[in-house]
Amino acid sequence: MLRWGKKRFKGKMTALTLVALAVIIALAGCGSQGETAVNTEASDAAATVSPSPAAADEPAAAEQEAETRVLKDEFGEVTVPAHPKRVAAIYLEDYLTALGVTPVVQWYHPSWGTQEYLKLDLPTFDITGNIEALLAYEPDLIILDGWADKTKYDMFSKVAPTYRLPENILQDTKAVMQTVADVLNMKEDSESVLSAYEQKIADAKDKLTQSLGEETVAVVRLNVDDQTLSLFGIKNRYTGFIFSDLGLNPDKWTKEMTDYHQVLSEESIPDIDADQIIIFPSNGAWDSPENAEAIKLLDGNMWQAVPAVKAGHVHRVERSHWQSGAVTANSMKIDDILKMFVK
Repeated sequence: MLRWGKKRFKGKMTALTLVALAVIIALAGCGSQGETAVNTEASDAAATVSPSPAAADEPAAAEQEAETRVLKDEFGEVTVPAHPKRVAAIYLEDYLTALGVTPVVQWYHPSWGTQEYLKLDLPTFDITGNIEALLAYEPDLIILDGWADKTKYDMFSKVAPTYRLPENILQDTKAVMQTVADVLNMKEDSESVLSAYEQKIADAKDKLTQSLGEETVAVVRLNVDDQTLSLFGIKNRYTGFIFSDLGLNPDKWTKEMTDYHQVLSEESIPDIDADQIIIFPSNGAWDSPENAEAIKLLDGNMWQAVPAVKAGHVHRVERSHWQSGAVTANSMKIDDILKMFVK
């Protein structure tokens, strides 16, 4: 009985073991199927995000696309380098140097010279000469201001991609600064330049208001070539900012002038009734030998009859920065004016 009982117990254990094993195998099978399902989904997801050959080319295409930008200028759309390296900015060199950019050439005119105040050690580009001369300097971008009409623009465009400033911003130094910076892809750099510039204007305006009061000011140019005088109006792009931004009070003639400047007849010279006159030569310096003959005009009876001349209120300045309306030039004009009128 005892032996039979042991054998029967062993049989029962074997049956239980088989049932348990079957359950384990079944569970293992389910687990395997679940794992397979997860792996399949993961494989499908991986397949979904795997880049296609076309997608793999996208970074290269984007990089190539970033090499140029399309901008709108005075005459339409122009494609320019995204990061130009060799820039010719004709008569706009002041704005480039304010941004820390050195142009490949500097503007030159036989009658007006260069912008000496910038002290640029660069080859000159004669704007009265052959435009193709620019080819020698291999510019990858050319920027022009208002002196370039559509014909000149098209000729410059054959040398390199050319951006011509919009006509409606030419009288606004700050707008020109922002636009030039944008064309160079340096918009953020212009913000600090303009912030310092505007602060200097604000500080000077307060001092000048206290110093000058209601006294009027006129700006006159001695034209050395034909020995005449020109009165500059409030809209003049070189000197108009001393009235519009600095708040100086223009004399009646200057204020009512619609032209940028007006050549004065000899008989009309005594009609300049400003309390203070700022004067500069059109070319060279006051002590340039070639200007000696033209300067004699200031010893003549007509000039000597001007009220401000009689009162000793004539201020001679250097013409280079007074014949530019850019940021650095205007900053230098402010320095001149403060020396003249703030004691």
